[in-house]
Amino acid sequence: MKQFVSICFLVLAIITAKAATIDTINVYSAAMHKNIRCVVIKPKNYYTYPNYYPVVYLLHGWSGNYAQWIKLAPQLKNAVEEFPMLIVCPDAGYDSWYFDSPVDTSVKYETFVAKELTLYVDQKYKTMADRSKRAITGLSMGGHGALYLAIKHPDIFGAAGSMSGGLDLRPFPDKWGISKDLGEETDHAENWAQNSVVNLVEKLRNDQVWIQFDCGTSDFFIDVNRATHKKLLELKINHDYTERPGEHNDDYWRSAVDVQLFNFRKFFERKAPS
Repeated sequence: MKQFVSICFLVLAIITAKAATIDTINVYSAAMHKNIRCVVIKPKNYYTYPNYYPVVYLLHGWSGNYAQWIKLAPQLKNAVEEFPMLIVCPDAGYDSWYFDSPVDTSVKYETFVAKELTLYVDQKYKTMADRSKRAITGLSMGGHGALYLAIKHPDIFGAAGSMSGGLDLRPFPDKWGISKDLGEETDHAENWAQNSVVNLVEKLRNDQVWIQFDCGTSDFFIDVNRATHKKLLELKINHDYTERPGEHNDDYWRSAVDVQLFNFRKFFERKAPS
């Protein structure tokens, strides 16, 4: 019995030793004049680890919030232990779509995530403050946001991903509050075109940003993902695109994020060109 108890305590000690720590913080946005809630997942040995960390920004989907990912994918706490890194999950409102709204000046989540939040994290945490050690990805609305932000800010993000992303907003003029921040599509078609990832990829130079994105074959966003993949092929922009069985749901994203983080690890391990 004593031996069994000792083994149990040993297993508990090992699990505890490997457990990541989670900070829930408020980051002030000068652009929007308010505090924004964020989660930062860091390894347990964060303070004793001698080196600095790469960072993955992980964006939530429509109707989600800063806590969506930590509830959806508890394995993220193990991921930062297996490969030392930080994962930052910002709040972006119920339906912001991560751009600076051209019709509502109070909505500036592009400015917040790409400029204010990255600066805050680099100042407050032990980060490798370089685009080659900074990646961004997300699910659904956050998948759109991640590619959108990386394409518009390649000096900030060296790698980007998307899981089930809404990469073309135009087929969904009456959905998910998009018109609230872009104006009605019938009256502001240019806003919808200019803020859709499928069109923004035309601004990319090959290998300017390392890109990966995926979508389930039963997802309602599969057509816009295929269209974006086709556009990138036509532009001869290197990228990794994957389709696999799955729907627009937690089960798909819980699996997809593991693949994306593994690929980001490989990106972070690359040697910078001499």
